[in-house]
Amino acid sequence: MARSSQESEWETPFTFSFLRQNPSSAVTEKTVSYSEKPVPTLPPCTEVIFTEVAPSVKYATEPVNLNEGITLLKGRVSTSDVFGASNSDLIPGKYEGGLKLWECSLDLIKSLALEIQNGQLSLEEKKVLEIGCGHGLPGIFTYLKGAATVHFQDFNAEVLQCLTIPNVKANLSSTPSNQCTSSGIDRDAYLTTDVRFFSGDWSEVHNLLSVARDAELFGTRDSSLKQESSGGYDIILMAETVYSLSSLQKLYNLIKMCLCWPNGLVYLAAKKHYFGVGGGTRQFRSIVDHDGVLVASLVMEVADGASNVREVWKFSFK
Repeated sequence: MARSSQESEWETPFTFSFLRQNPSSAVTEKTVSYSEKPVPTLPPCTEVIFTEVAPSVKYATEPVNLNEGITLLKGRVSTSDVFGASNSDLIPGKYEGGLKLWECSLDLIKSLALEIQNGQLSLEEKKVLEIGCGHGLPGIFTYLKGAATVHFQDFNAEVLQCLTIPNVKANLSSTPSNQCTSSGIDRDAYLTTDVRFFSGDWSEVHNLLSVARDAELFGTRDSSLKQESSGGYDIILMAETVYSLSSLQKLYNLIKMCLCWPNGLVYLAAKKHYFGVGGGTRQFRSIVDHDGVLVASLVMEVADGASNVREVWKFSFK
């Protein structure tokens, strides 16, 4: 997929040396510093209320036009304003890049649209969780397509306050009534959709989310999952969440706690490899395959030569 002009500020994620298109269209190299120093004490897990925004942080919107005729709004905020760090900084335990719009989130939206078009996915009345949401555009897309509940999770409460919540408000207020009607959604109905926002580390945030099973039941592969429950999520969305090898197991544990059995689906959009930090779709799939609970199918592959191979995977219960 060739980059459009609006993608000029989007970073190719988490490689120590990667390409970025600057405003003059010259290709330059950008280096990301991702420290391996011991991480500080994790911030507490909290629910961020819809009205909790940061008025002191400058927020401006711009359109994101996808090839499938989908247009969403994304915000632009300064990392230095929010975290006191430069725009390229990634600080383990403090800031994990949630203010950037990573390209795989757009791959995820395109894949969801394709799945809906082909009759492989229905979002109406579904309960959705977006993990590591950042801008939250995939979750916003499901919101506009009729999901009954959408929960957004990010490591940083500041990201939710300064970016995710304003993005949700901007996209909802900009959606014309005729678009809702054409999507089969009553505007007044989706205005009351259950939309909530949670911050915290993946090892602890399940205490706030809707869970389908207890964390203590992971002793066996199947018995820990095959339990009817009113909790959990029908669909879990993730984009660029598998970059760090050290966090893959706790991410997978969170998914198992939160995914509804037996029809729950997970959509993961990410790069095949994240050079320098060890993660990638192959490493995550290895954990999933070894556990033997979920089965994976490839939905999309993007090998455009401009960056590392990007993939979208769908996981479901065996």
